[in-house]
Amino acid sequence: MLKTSKEIAVIALTVALLIAGQFVLSGVQGVEVVTVLFFSFCYVFGVRRGILVAVAYSLLRNIYFGFFPQVVILYLVYYPLFAVVAGMAGNALKKKKIHVLVKIAVCTLLAAVCTAAFTMIDNVITPLYFGYSAESARAYFVASLPVMFTQVICAAITVALLFYPLTKIFSTVKL
Repeated sequence: MLKTSKEIAVIALTVALLIAGQFVLSGVQGVEVVTVLFFSFCYVFGVRRGILVAVAYSLLRNIYFGFFPQVVILYLVYYPLFAVVAGMAGNALKKKKIHVLVKIAVCTLLAAVCTAAFTMIDNVITPLYFGYSAESARAYFVASLPVMFTQVICAAITVALLFYPLTKIFSTVKL
């Protein structure tokens, strides 16, 4: 599946970058850089490599943040799906002759929607995993909304500002 040592190194460094990005901002609820880093990586390197990074990141982040089965399930569901969305966006948009600002706008919207989907998937997985009552599941959902809105705004801002330079940086790596 992995063809060269350079490809393995790029994937490993990206996983390390994602974990470091999550670690650095873990004390600030709703603020993160994982979305822009991972979206940019998948946009440039595609679905297959994105899924490899997604699975490795989803499993390895537990070394620092602790093992919580519902979080592992959430990450193993969400990040591969996110890799598919971002990788397919890259595949489609790189072929089209459209202005770079339109590409950034499309990617910003996709990243924001995916970020909201992360919380929505968590709002299904966690109550099911812990066996919450319907009332408790609703309370969990309502409590998640302020953080979700912060994350969506953060994702939109970081993707709008950093997507283009990150894709240029990632594009300099030839695999």
